[in-house]
Amino acid sequence: MARTVVIGAGMGAMAAAARLAVAGHRVAVYERTETYGGAVRRFERDGFGFDTGPGLLPLPAVYRDLFIKTGKEPLEACVELVQVDPSARHVFADGTEVSLPNASRAGVVAALDEALGAGTGGRWGDFLVRAREAWDRTRRPLLEEPLWPNWQVLAEREPYPAVPHKRLLRTRRAGTLAEVGAWELRDPRLVALLESHALAYGLDPRVTPASAAVLPYLEHAFGTWYVRGGIRELARAVYERCVARKVDFHFGAEVTGVVEKDGRAAGVELADGTVAEADFVISGVAPGVLDRLVRGTAVRGEGEVEAQRGATSRLTVLLALRGGRPEGTAHRTVVHAEDRETELDAVFGAVGVGAGTTVTVLRPDDPALVPDAGHEAVTLTSTVPARPDRDPAEIYDEQAARLMAVAERAVPELRDRLLWHQVLTPADIAEVTGVEGGAVPAPALAAAAGRLLHPSNSTAISGLFTAGGWSHPGGGLPHAGMSGALVAGLIVEGPEFRGSQ
Repeated sequence: MARTVVIGAGMGAMAAAARLAVAGHRVAVYERTETYGGAVRRFERDGFGFDTGPGLLPLPAVYRDLFIKTGKEPLEACVELVQVDPSARHVFADGTEVSLPNASRAGVVAALDEALGAGTGGRWGDFLVRAREAWDRTRRPLLEEPLWPNWQVLAEREPYPAVPHKRLLRTRRAGTLAEVGAWELRDPRLVALLESHALAYGLDPRVTPASAAVLPYLEHAFGTWYVRGGIRELARAVYERCVARKVDFHFGAEVTGVVEKDGRAAGVELADGTVAEADFVISGVAPGVLDRLVRGTAVRGEGEVEAQRGATSRLTVLLALRGGRPEGTAHRTVVHAEDRETELDAVFGAVGVGAGTTVTVLRPDDPALVPDAGHEAVTLTSTVPARPDRDPAEIYDEQAARLMAVAERAVPELRDRLLWHQVLTPADIAEVTGVEGGAVPAPALAAAAGRLLHPSNSTAISGLFTAGGWSHPGGGLPHAGMSGALVAGLIVEGPEFRGSQ
């Protein structure tokens, strides 16, 4: 029976721990904070509750598989999953808006035609067909298999089948997501709809490869889901499944180094000087953090893809409102920026913190999150630059006020209803995750010279593996769960493991 030590109690790390425990390993998790879940946390005050990490769950099949493989109780016996419908309401800069049905191509096409004009739905529907082809071409190597040794094939090949476009007497194909929008969708509102999926993951559509078309396709094909009580309930369920499988958790236990013996990971050293010996070590922390734990040894092999360091983070504003949630309110509303270029320059350039802002407004219909039916808990999120040096709090206070002003386009009389608000900045994310600047990882994507790939789950040090959003296949709840499955497969079956069939 092998001994496995896991650094961190994030979602990917716990997914690996549960699977290995079922395979007969003795698993111990060391988490420097006082709770599990990584970035999947909850803020509570005065009877209000808020998710402070992800607020929705795409591709729940990943966690269904985890629960099937680790016990008799399925996921739905441990949490209540609710399919969100409409998937999202979009409020565009020109004042038009549309509510998109969940996981229905025909419904989405009809809704777009009705709201934005004849032909818009057809162009979006045709785009989804091409996005599906990109998904089919990349699903296994990017999500279900360990990163190929010849990962450069993924870096060089653009899987999105772009439509030929005549430009300046030349025929070209879209290479970036922005070009897909401009050349194939040809409507600023459809462009905003497309680019919002990239922006939500901290990706600049102007340089993000066309392969990012898989992001809206994933949501369209597999639906958008909410966990009753908040996404934190999913973290609780995974933690409890680990405990039921005899995983040993140590909270408030900071790992300060990875112990090596004869060129192999042999355990971890803790802040109190003790050593936890192990046959395998799984790191659930960011590459920069792991580099500090592995003294004098290159973790990644020569020529291996570098991690996407992540230049973006999230600004979150939690709103406690008087007055109940109106019947028929969309769970999620995306309020698009009035000046897209200014916004992109603000987030990805040197202008500053969010001059123009796309705001995601979450208004869950969940009695567990409010003191009574006469109140509403609302969460606003926006993508902002990651900040290695902490910005003064007043900068984020100004930005939070701007988010609330924008959100009033989706929540009328918001400020009149406001009881109190709480601002969570990149510094808060950094404190929870340990990642410099509070950076948030994006999912792995093909093309772009490998810039959006992540380090493989195995490392140059025998017996040391990585799981979670900063390793293959990247950020997002489903991807974190997949990374745990890949690590467990590599440890149990060895380097020949090739993922699910």
